[in-house]
Amino acid sequence: MKKSFFVGLGVAILLAGCAPQFDDGEEEIVQDKAEKTEKAIIPKYQISDDYYKMLLPFEASQARGLVVSNLNTRYDIEEFETGLMRISQKDFNQDKYYFKEGQVLNSSTISKWLERKYTDEQLDKKKLKASDNLGLNPVDTQKGDVKTRNEKNPIYLAHILEHDYLIKNKDNQVSLGGVVIGLALNSVHYYQKEEYGATYDTSISDQKLESEGKKIAAEVLKRLRKTDELKDVPITIALFKQVEKSSVIPGNFISFTHVNKDGNSIGKWENVDEKYYVLPSTTAEKEHRDDVTMFKKFKQDVEEYFPNFNGVVGRAFYVDEQLQDLNIEIPIQFYGNSEAIGFTQYLTGLVMEHFPDYVSVQVSVTSVNGPEALVVKKAGEDEPFVHIYK
Repeated sequence: MKKSFFVGLGVAILLAGCAPQFDDGEEEIVQDKAEKTEKAIIPKYQISDDYYKMLLPFEASQARGLVVSNLNTRYDIEEFETGLMRISQKDFNQDKYYFKEGQVLNSSTISKWLERKYTDEQLDKKKLKASDNLGLNPVDTQKGDVKTRNEKNPIYLAHILEHDYLIKNKDNQVSLGGVVIGLALNSVHYYQKEEYGATYDTSISDQKLESEGKKIAAEVLKRLRKTDELKDVPITIALFKQVEKSSVIPGNFISFTHVNKDGNSIGKWENVDEKYYVLPSTTAEKEHRDDVTMFKKFKQDVEEYFPNFNGVVGRAFYVDEQLQDLNIEIPIQFYGNSEAIGFTQYLTGLVMEHFPDYVSVQVSVTSVNGPEALVVKKAGEDEPFVHIYK
């Protein structure tokens, strides 16, 4: 395993947003939980204003692990959760609320909701009751051509993620103050014509994906309101567009709605203008030409350092058509520690030279041996964070 050390490059070793913020100390509180109370600890440190404090001891989600099997890529898995936290901040302020993994929807419930709806004939065949017919995806009658059936009634809902937000009262007690539900929707539906056979796919339009997602959200809200825990709690529901399995960038949230604690129906939906791009790419070139040109100049300068090297790839994140974050990966092989140090010094200068102040940039240098170096420039910061692995 590699050891690590920090290299002095005439820059301060700072990571904006990741330096611990020192509070007065850990705070012991009382947590209300279904007719009983338990003691919990509010952590002493908050690593960033962008994150919520989480109560200790940590309590895992009732549906832990499902997301890994239900989403297509590791990029979607990460973005679905972190993006949902960004949505949460619109209604549940980080200064007032504490984060907790979902405790209401368990694995069994979510798995049933992700199924297709059954016909009466299918219920009889499976020896299920009408009360077990909980699938939120369209019925597949299993009659007729497989291709036609799947194109007409694809699987829309891929996963459901619950985040709980607790709030503290004047008596130092915390209770559930809000819930945020993420609905991951398929932009591509995969199916097989026969068991163990070839996999086929059919695309789902953005318009259809969103309209079906909103129908599913209305039913989810109805079901949540029937639970004792959520009958009078504010609920936010957000729709996430999952990308195809071959994608090297994640999908994105497209819209969300907030329902007050006394609300039983969905009113207004808010659009979310977020999107990821691969740099360089034809799509990015068409929609954000200036940013692609900036990236290409950086890429060209990096590649000039090593002859015949061509391996700089970026993943750009946009909010409201504005570049916010840029993650760059540089796979390269070093033949000595001094070579790694020299390249990292050069790379740090390029990062500071090429990218504007308002963009956060992270550059990861890797080799067949694992991570080699990391350069981070946070938006609004004058000094980068530089780390070399040894």
